[in-house]
Amino acid sequence: MAMSMAKSTSLPGLWKMGTEKPRGLTGNEKKVTLAFKVGGDLGSAVDRKKGPASTKEHRELAGLLKTAGWRMMYTEQPEEPPPAEEEMIPRNMRHPREAPAWLKHDKQVLRFYGFFQETVTERPDENARYRHVSIMFHMEDGTMSMHEPKVENSGLAQGPFLKRQKVMRQDGMAYLGPDDLKVGQEITIYGRTIHINGCDRFTRWFFEQNGIWLPPEEPVVEDQWQKSYKLKKMIERGEMPLSRASVDAKHLAKYMSGAPHVDMKFTQFALNERKVLRFKAYWDDHTPYGARIYFIIHYFLADNTVEINEAHCRNSGRDSYPMFMKRGPLSKKNQVLAVPGLLAAEGQIYYPHDFRVGQSINVWGRKLVIYDCDDATQKFYKQYMDIDQREGCLDVSEKPVTHLKLTPPPHNGVGREEDSLINCSMIQPKPPKVDLEKLMLYTGEVMRFECQMVNGEPEDEMRRLVIAYYLADDEVAVFEEPIRNSGHMGGRFSEKRRIKNPATGEYFKLSDLFVGQTVVIAAQPLRITRADEHCLQYLEAHPEEFPYASPLACARRILPLAAEPEMQDEKGLEPDRLKDLAAAAGVYLVDHEVVTLLRHFGVAGGDNQPPRVLGPLALQCAQS
Repeated sequence: MAMSMAKSTSLPGLWKMGTEKPRGLTGNEKKVTLAFKVGGDLGSAVDRKKGPASTKEHRELAGLLKTAGWRMMYTEQPEEPPPAEEEMIPRNMRHPREAPAWLKHDKQVLRFYGFFQETVTERPDENARYRHVSIMFHMEDGTMSMHEPKVENSGLAQGPFLKRQKVMRQDGMAYLGPDDLKVGQEITIYGRTIHINGCDRFTRWFFEQNGIWLPPEEPVVEDQWQKSYKLKKMIERGEMPLSRASVDAKHLAKYMSGAPHVDMKFTQFALNERKVLRFKAYWDDHTPYGARIYFIIHYFLADNTVEINEAHCRNSGRDSYPMFMKRGPLSKKNQVLAVPGLLAAEGQIYYPHDFRVGQSINVWGRKLVIYDCDDATQKFYKQYMDIDQREGCLDVSEKPVTHLKLTPPPHNGVGREEDSLINCSMIQPKPPKVDLEKLMLYTGEVMRFECQMVNGEPEDEMRRLVIAYYLADDEVAVFEEPIRNSGHMGGRFSEKRRIKNPATGEYFKLSDLFVGQTVVIAAQPLRITRADEHCLQYLEAHPEEFPYASPLACARRILPLAAEPEMQDEKGLEPDRLKDLAAAAGVYLVDHEVVTLLRHFGVAGGDNQPPRVLGPLALQCAQS
């Protein structure tokens, strides 16, 4: 085949270039990397081989040979089985089917309570003691620990009794386990025999879950030292009174030692030490430049002395000397003894029964009125004297001071009223705040109403004006329409500003303007006759603010006319006739409500006839 192709070429001898090594070379040259393409149709060669003709699928498979790794790319991979549930759990979170003890019983501890007896030598009052311990069995590794609770003044070193470790049985065959710890049994640990008399709730529940029954709790045994120690503590706290023999022995010992007999004052001091009655009082000083002064009275029950302190409020203007009377006996009546050092008669000082809420006491010529006391004082009088001090409490709260506020002067008409008011309230006036949200939302929105002047002057009957209401800042402007030969020049009638409504005394709101309403602007009565389409659509879009623009509210207003035959007319009802029928039924419709009914329930009239209100449709909407 190569020879036949070589003969057919136009340049003989050049077809071997790049496919055969030149003569005379040694054979160490690089291998041939050039390729060539056989021209012409190979169909004849295929026919000579008598093989099957190549198909499109075969050519596509042969073209895949140009791609490296074509076997891996175009070989169908076997479908992987879905992952098992165990493979979806991370390895560090998998639990074995049979969990070991350190995992199954992690942080689970069995607690038993027990005691053992210890001999006490060289003590006349006791010969043995019971030492109570808590036995902790850690199930995760089978170790045990013991702890002895500390008892005050026991004379023994208490606390950790056995460190956590595995404990061998007494026979040395195995370590102690949960089976060896039972309530009511005894175990021997390092030569000490411990009797187990109880366990905690978790331990009892754990044994019940495993089908092991534990005996009930045994009472805690006490030795002679514990009994005497508890009795001593009860006597120290005063929970047990002394016996008559002890009291007599105590007095006899004092007489034998030469100590004087305990008097009443010492007994009073011992029983009422640190007990104080607290009262609140005031004194009205009627001297020039005097005022009401408040006091705190302390009555000490230990020695019947009184202490009075002043209770000044903040910024009262008085000196910060709280002591009004130093602690001492308070006499009911002041007197001067003729001889210095002469004993005064008893019973002239104040006692607890002399202090009553609502009454007064004399303190060195000053009348102090007691108006309240604290809870402890109230409880003392109720318990020992059967006196309710709360009944005489006085209300000493002062009336709130009302400061007169100067009203701002009336507006003189120059500038805005808000600016003039700020000039009266501050030295450096600031501009009034602007509602930015409303300004950004309604900038450029203008509601226009057409009106006519109704002041009764014949020359003003033809004048037509337009009221413009700006939603962004609630300002109102009035413009006059130019009418030929009216005698009045068109243009601005009232500049844009916030205008007060003389009928309400407040600034004009959009709800004050509607068809049929008469408003006074610039001292001229203006009757609104109609509104533009944009204004009507805005009012109808906000029926909750403008009920006269709500079709449903207007239809419900004419429900009392449902029995009128004219309301059932399919041709409709004239607006003026509708107003007359409503007025006869006690319903007075404004012109804007009639306009709303015409816009939503109106039908066109005949030739040169005004539109009519379709009564059945309006009533049907009102009843739905």
